[in-house]
Amino acid sequence: MIKNYLTIALRSIWKNKVFSVINILGLAIGISAALVIYLIVDHDLGFDKFEPDGQRIYRVVSKINFPGQVIQNQGVPSPLPIALKKEQTGIDIVAGFQQYNNDTKVKVPVGSESFKEFRKQNDIIFADDQYFKLIPYEWITGTSAVLNEPNTCVITLSKATLYFPGIEPANIIGKTLVYDDSVNMTIRGVVKDIKASTDFQFTAFLSYTTISESNLKDNYGWDEWNSVSSSSQTLIKVAPGSTVPAVEKKLLAVQKKHIKEKDMDLSYKLQPLSDLHFNQDYGTYGNYTAHKPTLAGLSLVAIFLLALACINFINLSTAQSGSRAREIGIRKTLGSSKYQLVFQFLGETLIITIIAAVISLVLAPFILKIFSDFIPAGIHLSLQEKPQLGVFMVLLIAVMTLLSGFYPSLVLSAFQPIQVLKGNTAKGNGTHRLWLRKTLTVSQFVIAQFLLISTIVVVKQVKFSVGQDMGFNKDAIVNISIPWNIPDSAKKQVLLEKLKAIPEIQKVALAGNPPAANGYNTTTMSYLDGKKKYETMVEVKSGEGTYLDLYQMKLLAGRYPNVNAGAGKELLINKTFADYLGFTNPADAVGINISKDEKPVPVVGVLADFHTQSTRNQIKPLSFSIETRRQMMFHIKLFNDEGRSVKWTSAIKKMETAWKEIYPGYDFTYSFLDEDIAKFYTREKNISRLLTWATGLCIFISCLGLLGLVMHTTQIRTKEIGVRKVLGASIKQIITMLSAEFFRLVLLAFIIASPLAWWAMHSWLNNFAFRTPISWWVFGISGVLMLLASLGTVSFLTFRAANANPVKSLRSE
Repeated sequence: MIKNYLTIALRSIWKNKVFSVINILGLAIGISAALVIYLIVDHDLGFDKFEPDGQRIYRVVSKINFPGQVIQNQGVPSPLPIALKKEQTGIDIVAGFQQYNNDTKVKVPVGSESFKEFRKQNDIIFADDQYFKLIPYEWITGTSAVLNEPNTCVITLSKATLYFPGIEPANIIGKTLVYDDSVNMTIRGVVKDIKASTDFQFTAFLSYTTISESNLKDNYGWDEWNSVSSSSQTLIKVAPGSTVPAVEKKLLAVQKKHIKEKDMDLSYKLQPLSDLHFNQDYGTYGNYTAHKPTLAGLSLVAIFLLALACINFINLSTAQSGSRAREIGIRKTLGSSKYQLVFQFLGETLIITIIAAVISLVLAPFILKIFSDFIPAGIHLSLQEKPQLGVFMVLLIAVMTLLSGFYPSLVLSAFQPIQVLKGNTAKGNGTHRLWLRKTLTVSQFVIAQFLLISTIVVVKQVKFSVGQDMGFNKDAIVNISIPWNIPDSAKKQVLLEKLKAIPEIQKVALAGNPPAANGYNTTTMSYLDGKKKYETMVEVKSGEGTYLDLYQMKLLAGRYPNVNAGAGKELLINKTFADYLGFTNPADAVGINISKDEKPVPVVGVLADFHTQSTRNQIKPLSFSIETRRQMMFHIKLFNDEGRSVKWTSAIKKMETAWKEIYPGYDFTYSFLDEDIAKFYTREKNISRLLTWATGLCIFISCLGLLGLVMHTTQIRTKEIGVRKVLGASIKQIITMLSAEFFRLVLLAFIIASPLAWWAMHSWLNNFAFRTPISWWVFGISGVLMLLASLGTVSFLTFRAANANPVKSLRSE
């Protein structure tokens, strides 16, 4: 019997090739999108699930409180983990570790005097044996106990293979690695790289005690309780029976013992291990941070596309029900039961769904490739590595088959043999259920309209953010960072003079970060106005005097700091800082003294506000002072005139030549400031791309569903159209009559979708301190585009129906 059903199903699919292709295409699109989104969501939700008792592992993070401002930091004071080990009531394990510098140079001895150099080595930490009790590694050779000795290290197999190709891990024990020409480490162990999804992707572990027994103590603030650095990390494992509030009280007690509240209003919180990959307030260890609302949005898009594919299948299946009425009538007359027919039609749906699923497996890798620039590198289609993917596909096929095929199978199996064999299919195919098909079509267009409006708003916000006046000049500016471990001021000055001599360069300044950057420095500043004290956290920027002129900073009052006054002896503040201090007129703030590091510093000018981060963030209090000694970045303004691309290429080549003369052992890297600022909105741009694709697919599938409804309607109204033509109706009148009904459905969908989209986009835009308005034309464009799409779908079939020969449609009467 099953073989018979399969034969009939294949014949039916082949007989209705056009409908079958449309159905398969719609389902394949929905399944492909769902498959790719499943891979993304499953990848991010699978982070750090392999640690034993992971629900009891937490990271200790810091919150520094200031009036009207809270600073959140993933790090803690360096002495904290040592103190917790001595007073660890309620804590099973304390693992402190320090992140080493990025872009580290590692030397591997070759022979007695020569070395191999490996540059830009990252993911290096100082750790002890407690770290390996929380994050499990498979040991190839050695044990974690070796990290309790100074100047020892453990590396992963990937690093062992890189540094010592062709040598067995056991044979590299005892060899030396030199980090940044100054830190000598003896290899005492090798571990396998973690294959599971994790944010702990460290590849070299230097012994923690090396810091305390060397001159590295000052670099890492080893004894400083009043300093919080993101590189100083503490993981703990809470004891069974102990609670998070109880442990946080213990942390508070440790804090009060070592930090006076007048020195720093600092508190510690426990961040669950499961939160590390998603909390953007604290971040991870140089890896990307996933965004749960985005994952939820992606899941919703997948559901939308699958729902549209199912609705499309239902509409197309019921649209061709009339052509199968006689077949069903004959089968029922010959003894087929309703349940057998339902089973047969579900079987046909299953075959179509399986074909669509196979096509989706072919399409998915191409979709992953299209979005490879922002899809995490660890995501790829592999049943061998992700066996749960097979389970997901089976469940998806089963669900799609039931959702797509159950209703059409009931409709088709409900035909009455006597009616359909008399040629009366109007009763047999359930025209009274036309409202359901219209409802489904409206639902399709509601989803499509919602996504279209959302896409337009997101694109509008991205363009607004990227084109936003940052408050400074960002065009034709190149930034070059100096190697952090070569702070030699003489070399910096030599390179500065070489850069100034390049004719394509207009201006050069030596300073810290550019006006807008991902990283920033802050400090506490206060102002005493009579008896009232204003104190807040202030973002600090510094550089040469030419820095302000190069970026064309706007001065509202006062003057620029005097270069001859000395480093940090005079301050500029921004308008937001002046407003916070109570000065509505910027000129009134000029001349006051602000306390910085307990020393009074005069304010000589007030700058207009400018953005130091993306427009998601409010502008905060800021100060600028003259400083050259510790500045590690060159800011270069190029001439921005005709033929600039050729001149810029020439300038960059000359810069590289000058760089290699001063820093021959280091790679020359540069970046354009406007491109760096555009990267602030990478997430929004990615969302825009995904929404654009999803919207296009939704509109396409919705139009297929509308096509099915038009085919169904023109089919059951064939004789009516023939009568109207015989009675004198023109083709234009008939097309208008048939099309008006469908346009009303699209209009109804627009009315439903508009307020939903407005609410969703209004909530999304609230994440931006500076945002574009949701203009009326956004809805107008969306409505017009959807009407044009539906017009293109409807017009062809309605014209064909209106232009048909009425003799043929009335012949049976």
